[in-house]
Amino acid sequence: MSGYNAVLARNTDKAPQNLGPYAQTVAFSHYNNLSAQLPVDPSSGKLVAGGAKEQAEQCYRNLKAVVESIGHSLNDTVRISIFLTNIADTEAVAKVHAAFFPNYLPTLTTVGVAALPLGAQVQVEALITCGEGTIPNAPQAGDLIKVERNTESAPLSPLSTQTVAFSHYNNLSAQLPIDPRTGKLVAGGVEEQTRQCLRNIKTILESIDVPFDDIVRITVFVKNLADMQAVNQVYTTFFPDSAIARAVGYVPARTVVQAQALPMDALVQVEAVVSHGDGTPPQAVEDRHGIVIKAHNTSAAPKCPYSTQTVAFSHYNHISAQLPLDVKTGELVAGGIKEQASQCFKHLKAIVESIDHTLADVVKVNLYLKNIDDIAAVDEVYASYFPGGVPARRTVAVGALPKGALIQIDAVVANAEGTPPAA
Repeated sequence: MSGYNAVLARNTDKAPQNLGPYAQTVAFSHYNNLSAQLPVDPSSGKLVAGGAKEQAEQCYRNLKAVVESIGHSLNDTVRISIFLTNIADTEAVAKVHAAFFPNYLPTLTTVGVAALPLGAQVQVEALITCGEGTIPNAPQAGDLIKVERNTESAPLSPLSTQTVAFSHYNNLSAQLPIDPRTGKLVAGGVEEQTRQCLRNIKTILESIDVPFDDIVRITVFVKNLADMQAVNQVYTTFFPDSAIARAVGYVPARTVVQAQALPMDALVQVEAVVSHGDGTPPQAVEDRHGIVIKAHNTSAAPKCPYSTQTVAFSHYNHISAQLPLDVKTGELVAGGIKEQASQCFKHLKAIVESIDHTLADVVKVNLYLKNIDDIAAVDEVYASYFPGGVPARRTVAVGALPKGALIQIDAVVANAEGTPPAA
């Protein structure tokens, strides 16, 4: 449709290609979603020699090559996500990260995982601004600016900014259960740690005058999946937050991931993506109610009391993690990894179609696998749902998934029509 943003997938031979059925970067509206980069030398197609430091350097070089191939620089980065098979490598990788961001600090999430593709030790992913937009043959001025903010009332880090806003979204650094007064983990168990993570997020949002109910997506990284009952008990004291949200039962889209380990040996870490109706200069400050959050569930996919299946704001839909459950029974479908992968994608398709979109609108897919060796089987199923190989992608293996599943997926979907209030 004329005047509408289009999904724009791009690849460069200066970064690794053909590692899977996905694009290196997929832009839509004001963001570029980059696939997670492995430490693969693009000239050989193999992992670089060395340890975590050398692998991290290659990951960042690959990110830089992809970003520069689309006319951007690493200073346009909004979020970096680092996945490590050994959390003890955090310090070595942090030094590499700092070398690539000497003058500007994006938001940051660091997670220990069970395994990575190709046996890598490090994988790095980025979200990049796209001020020029993606309206075919009608580039915008591209002069939107990032707004980076920190508050001393929440934990500060020399490696990241607490929140970076661009256009109609705020991305927050993943929050650990750190007491900002001491810089140390709070005393207690997983309930106390969850409460501190969410309290830190709320403090950051209050410092930029954003309501807690403007959160559209939450990712919970928990060290032990068995702790989720305790996490949820705390979670429900924060969501819904306002009287309006409680009246409609609004909760954000959500993904729960069992981390192999977390920084500072924390039990839980929480990441948030937040709507930003104000926009960023030179966009005019808008009435926050001029763009609204639209939450939607369909009976054609599994429902969860702690999340909404899809939450749209402005030009993106955020899809909650989908497990391979039978909608009628709530139990895992019969079969192995192919059957489970197919069921996850069926749920994704049902949700996307329930909001009048198609899988061609998907810009990013995150795959969480119990066994990293299942990638080939998953890719076979994946290609039948995404024959063009367009969405950007993240693939990690985790220690466990809810209900003993072998796979879990979540997604980000383009929303060309935006989310204006009902007439």
